[in-house]
Amino acid sequence: MNLSNTFRLRRSKIIYKMKIRCILCFLIPVIYLFTGCTDDVEPEYIYDTGYLQVNFKHTVDNQPVQLNNNIYVNQAGNHYEIDDLLYFISDLTLISNSRGKVNIGLVTAVHLVNIKDTASLSWVIVDQIPIGAYDSVSFIFGLNEARNKTSAFVNPPESNMAWPDVLGGGYHYMMLNGKWINPQSISTPFNFHTGIGQIYTDTITYNTSTITAFVHNYFKVTLALNNFRIYNNSVSSVNLKMAIDSWFKTPHTWDHNYWGGSIMQKQRALKTIKENGFDVFSIQP
Repeated sequence: MNLSNTFRLRRSKIIYKMKIRCILCFLIPVIYLFTGCTDDVEPEYIYDTGYLQVNFKHTVDNQPVQLNNNIYVNQAGNHYEIDDLLYFISDLTLISNSRGKVNIGLVTAVHLVNIKDTASLSWVIVDQIPIGAYDSVSFIFGLNEARNKTSAFVNPPESNMAWPDVLGGGYHYMMLNGKWINPQSISTPFNFHTGIGQIYTDTITYNTSTITAFVHNYFKVTLALNNFRIYNNSVSSVNLKMAIDSWFKTPHTWDHNYWGGSIMQKQRALKTIKENGFDVFSIQP
């Protein structure tokens, strides 16, 4: 083989290698795009989680409530008894000062407590909650605007809490029923009911045709937790106590003789209940 032929052969090999390199330079990024990225993505990290159970306690004068027994006297001097108690707790949130808030509600957002239904006195929350220490808990007493819609609940017992559409619709936040001894010494029923209030131009007869606006009377409660933790795959409990007598004394003294037995159309009364609710709940050991 002469020198010119040798040169041409070497030149062809060089050109061939250059073409192969060009092709590889194109194919490698494409192959990586479709295969390499998926191999290198780390799997989503799954946090360890546990569960929460809220146990409800109800007292009058720091003693377990006794139903249908006229043994109590409120700050206004009314002798009274408690016959029924039902109320909604919603949008519960656990709060960690170091890690922020965990909103309970993806699965379980609303709970109805019925003092006569033992099963309702323990709220087992099925939402998975990240493990760790939590410093406080908050919740809505009642239902906020987004949840308090007519026909939101189609089955009892929740549906039995319906608030009349003409008075704003939705549901009672609470039904606290009982009796007090009126000035004529007669045992008289009272319906200590909370829900959406109304503003009337007629404040004498409360004619519903004179309603000009509605008022949402739910409120938020925040309570400190002491050495509370959620543990992995375990149920941690919180004991939530309602001091029923506090509805009648702080900061406003509630007088059944003044307010009467029915208050659903009296926004001033509903506002008073809302303001008295600030210290009704506490966390018990």
